[in-house]
Amino acid sequence: MDNSLITIIVPVYNASEYLSKCLNTIINQTYRNIEIICINDGSVDNSLEILKEFHSYDKRIKIIDKKNEGVSIARNEGLSVAKGDYLIFVDSDDWIDLQMCEVALKAILEENADVVMWSYIREYPNKSLPKEIYRVDTKLLFNYKEVRGKLHRRFIGLIGEELSEPENADALCTIWGKIYKMDIIRENSLKFYDITSIGSYEDGLFNLYYFEHVKKAVYLPKYMYHYKKNNNESVTTQYNKKLYEQWDNLFNIMDQYIINKKYGKEYNQALDNRISLSILKLGLNVASSNKKSIEKIREIRKIITSERYMNSVKTLNLKYFAIPWKLYYGCAKRGNALGVYFLVLCMNKVIESR
Repeated sequence: MDNSLITIIVPVYNASEYLSKCLNTIINQTYRNIEIICINDGSVDNSLEILKEFHSYDKRIKIIDKKNEGVSIARNEGLSVAKGDYLIFVDSDDWIDLQMCEVALKAILEENADVVMWSYIREYPNKSLPKEIYRVDTKLLFNYKEVRGKLHRRFIGLIGEELSEPENADALCTIWGKIYKMDIIRENSLKFYDITSIGSYEDGLFNLYYFEHVKKAVYLPKYMYHYKKNNNESVTTQYNKKLYEQWDNLFNIMDQYIINKKYGKEYNQALDNRISLSILKLGLNVASSNKKSIEKIREIRKIITSERYMNSVKTLNLKYFAIPWKLYYGCAKRGNALGVYFLVLCMNKVIESR
């Protein structure tokens, strides 16, 4: 193995409860030639003090202290100063295996790959659940054609038999659990979309643009990343009254990307399927609000009877779905807001158990 520099970017926002554990797993990596860029995104707890304490005894840690603008802008700040040959992202409430950098770098060098991916473990307060991207025992290699057909298009959405596990739709899309080549990022000026404009899925869009330039990818059947669940500061656990409009912007970006790149029918169907599947998360978002049930049902009705969602869900092939999903999206197809609301209260338990 050579002595390549790995940049690790860690956006930090009010993470004092978890930050020390996260940083300890980074500074104690078995591979030592790393730079650790921590972006304090306007934290109002003592996250900055923790960062300064760690920096005092490990100068590989670099601190950027800025006003709160969201995780996308924070990561872009990190990218602007990164000096590494390779790049890894870690979120400040998560932690990583101590051999992660060593294993990832070895794989990307041995296979002369542009990206290496691995699975993760969801860490709940009282249990740990592995999340598999692929159910294999040995590493997978993807050549250029396979990258296009099996990976790149998937960042738009699922098609065909992939729909049989809709709860895994975005398991591939996280930016953590991957090592990237900084040359590809620099040469193509890749950045993150502002999360305030698209609501979520900034990871997926970044990967969509990155994987456009990937000629070879590797998947390792290893669980080297630990994703903290039930963190109350997480965007995904809070009601977002703008989510419908933000995701409309997200889908417009994807639609225009497909048009500009002339990717055609398969990508268009993948986007229609993403729009259809998003009805579940939009329903969960509405259900998490403090509104009365009748108001929630009205909001869900507005979503599933809008032109974009009606046109997309018409093309959704339900034959691949298990019965609970067929019921849910069957209600969406028929514009049955009451059924969607009732089933959305049940579906979250199905998702979290997978």
